Amino acid sequence: MITIKHTDNYYYDVIRINIRKYRKEKGYTQAKLASETELSIDYICEIESMKRKKSFSIATLGRIADVLDVNIEKFFEE
Repeated sequence: MITIKHTDNYYYDVIRINIRKYRKEKGYTQAKLASETELSIDYICEIESMKRKKSFSIATLGRIADVLDVNIEKFFEE
């Protein structure tokens, strides 16, 4: 039997923190990231929000990684 160590929210939260971190390192505002990824500002805000707990697809994560020029694996690092 496989033991689950973390909840789904845990993984999303790790990714949220890293998206914000790499966005800021790149010097992007949420509006700039939204524009570059062709996503709405509201959606970027929801993705980064620890309170709203918005889920997102791996394709969306890939778009963000491409725009921020970050290996997608970096978003999963604690």
